[in-house]
Amino acid sequence: MTGVEFPTMETGTPARIARAYVISIAIWSALSLLTGWNYLIFDQSANIRSTLRDMLILAEARGLAYALLTPPMFFIVAHFSFGPGSRWRSLLAYVTGAAPFMLICAEIRWLICPPWDPKISHFVTRGSSSPLVLLHDGFADLFYIYIAIVLAAHAYNYFERVRKQELDRSKIQEALAASELQALKMQLHPHFLFNTLHGISTLIDSDKKSAQAMIVKLSNLLRNALEHSGSDLIPLQDELKFAGEYLDIEQMRFGSRLKVTMSIHPGTLRCLVPQLILQPLVENAIRHGIASSRGNGWLEIGSRPSERGLELSVRNSVGGSRPKGSGVGLRNTKARLRYFYADEATVSFSIDAEQRAAVVLVLPNLESHVQAGNSAQARYGVNDEASEYARADY
Repeated sequence: MTGVEFPTMETGTPARIARAYVISIAIWSALSLLTGWNYLIFDQSANIRSTLRDMLILAEARGLAYALLTPPMFFIVAHFSFGPGSRWRSLLAYVTGAAPFMLICAEIRWLICPPWDPKISHFVTRGSSSPLVLLHDGFADLFYIYIAIVLAAHAYNYFERVRKQELDRSKIQEALAASELQALKMQLHPHFLFNTLHGISTLIDSDKKSAQAMIVKLSNLLRNALEHSGSDLIPLQDELKFAGEYLDIEQMRFGSRLKVTMSIHPGTLRCLVPQLILQPLVENAIRHGIASSRGNGWLEIGSRPSERGLELSVRNSVGGSRPKGSGVGLRNTKARLRYFYADEATVSFSIDAEQRAAVVLVLPNLESHVQAGNSAQARYGVNDEASEYARADY
């Protein structure tokens, strides 16, 4: 009965109280239909003359009395039950509460419908009987109903408590995941900022104009990062814009030595990806590629749809010795994808015999409703008629 609200009956919530009574009356009415049919079968087996109509009226009258007392019983059990260390006290309280329950139930039953006399198989006037007579004749049934309602209230209360504990636990887990994601994101900001400032410092003495231009681009880069600071998922075109602006800074640092290629499928620009998911991979590619080599280097960012979802790749030439370990960028990327997608996203890293490194991400394909902007399409060479990957070199 998960989701039914009648056991709480919190004060100040008339709608919930009304709903509790509607559900209680509906359940008892359905059970009373079966009970009335059972009364008729019993009377027929005992050669007692009765009709289905009379038996249904009798059963529904009793069921309505139970239905009117069920929500208050659920409320009492939910709010005034004793702890595990007071079992005898609880038992005494429930045994004591049986008498008023049965007396009130008999009173309600007497008011709803006149008493039934099985000897003449007919309803008699209320003056010929009293609620105490109904209590005496139906003592066992009333007591069993009371026990059944108390047990049902305890069962419902237990399952509601378990459900609320599960909801609280999931909320705590979501809060922990959000805080860890935020910590991972904050780990990226000082990391790439430090590396970018280091690149600027190398040009201050040799090329002041380029250094000044790099500072302006860095400010624009940080401004864009702050614009999406509250977003976990952003369209791929925005993530590519951020990565492209970062590469503009590195392009000023390395000049013609660095060749950057974008291989972007036009249908992937609206796909949602975690913010700053490409930037640490691009940064690693620069650091372990052209930055550690005296010669020229290249870097390629790619995206394409695949059977498993959206595939993103960062490929680059490797300069010098092969990098040891996975580094902050790759570890951070794996951790963030694990929190965002659990086991639905994969990360692979490889270096082939020709000293070409590749990081490939496969993410679930989630699309944004924002259309790809003209500036993004122009930068990556994307148009609606493109049948192959759009490529842009700079």
